[in-house]
Amino acid sequence: MKKIDPASDSRRALLKGAGLALTGAGLYGVAPFMGPWKHNRVWAQAAQKKPLVIGLTMDTSGMYAASGGEERLGAMMAIKEFNDRGGVLGRRIEAIHIDTETTPATGSRVAERMITRNEAAFLIGAVHSGVSNAISQVAQKYGTVFFNTNSSSPTEAGKDCHRTKFVWDGNGTNFSNAIVKNAIATSGRNWVLLTNDYVWGHNTSKATRAIVEANGGKIVDELLVPQNTRDFSSYLLKLQQLKPNVVATAVGGDDIKALRQQVVQLKLNESMAWINNQQDWPDVYGLGPEAIFGVFGTTWYWRLDLPGVKEFVAAYQKQYPGMAIRVPGNVYHNTYMATRELLRCCEEAGTVQNIAVIKKLEGRKMTAADRLQHYDAWMDADTHQCQQTIYMARYNDKPAEKDDIFKILTQANPKDVMDKDAPAACKLESYEATPSYDV
Repeated sequence: MKKIDPASDSRRALLKGAGLALTGAGLYGVAPFMGPWKHNRVWAQAAQKKPLVIGLTMDTSGMYAASGGEERLGAMMAIKEFNDRGGVLGRRIEAIHIDTETTPATGSRVAERMITRNEAAFLIGAVHSGVSNAISQVAQKYGTVFFNTNSSSPTEAGKDCHRTKFVWDGNGTNFSNAIVKNAIATSGRNWVLLTNDYVWGHNTSKATRAIVEANGGKIVDELLVPQNTRDFSSYLLKLQQLKPNVVATAVGGDDIKALRQQVVQLKLNESMAWINNQQDWPDVYGLGPEAIFGVFGTTWYWRLDLPGVKEFVAAYQKQYPGMAIRVPGNVYHNTYMATRELLRCCEEAGTVQNIAVIKKLEGRKMTAADRLQHYDAWMDADTHQCQQTIYMARYNDKPAEKDDIFKILTQANPKDVMDKDAPAACKLESYEATPSYDV
């Protein structure tokens, strides 16, 4: 895939309206979102209204490239649905994408460029919490509403919260609250933490540690794993020596794929219990049943027995035929639902003015039926995190069809798994201190 230089004026990543080219497809069947883009400054003199520009701040390279691809598909599906009905407030939606490279510095540059050069009204997308935090700082500086769709460090809606940032995924504390207590009772009290060495890993493992110890468990050791690790032999040797009852991993992206395969090779999945705090669909799809061991959290599954789920899956398959990932997962679902809610808020507010949209989002209630989940969801007004159903799952040893690879064990009411520390840690800027804009 051709790499986009965010500093170059001659190369912009554009998807006009909601058209999605699927020719020249890469690993996941998605064509690179590239093409020349020239900003038109004469819309006031034209008969039609100026398009509404949305910046897609998603990875196409780095350890979260697979999830970044699914994020783009989810956002573009929601945008297409609105454009098919005439856009938002009579304005067609244009989506610009530039690769954030799973790198905070790149995320910051991309956000700056989209806001100042491309006049993006909103920014959507993030998986890596460090990248999300970098983007959100730029967004707050300009007052640009930013949707963190899939990064889940507790700090995102805690100490790193912002008035303009809205977090749409469950966070590490939510998932730990849903999983840890039961795992202690069923698997044992001696735990080892295996932690990706960056903000999401650190804070997710911190939350897990607190819940383990509060429920009578003991953290025997914590092993820090650098990002982009592919050889886990030294860590697995250490686990063989420690012999814990449970290994709790906060490892994501391409790292978790490599880890899972090597654990199976040494058969360590048979001698100790494994918990992955959160398992994103693109990170395990295609791995094979033997590598999908342990218990893990997710926010959605494509075979939930709920009204509307089958239709949602069918719409994905119709829009994106021939994809290597044949069914939508939690990453796609999070981004679609977030993008759709943003555009609904613009319509309800009757404007894309940022403060008006922010106020529509704060405290917003979303029904379970509308979100295709078991419990109603809401946007916490104090932390700007979407409180939603958390599911616990494992590998499905009796699949109904080829892609039915998860077995949902239970679903947790968002009220029961909330991050109770977030409100005290989050200090949202005032409306007055947030730059106001209308585009």
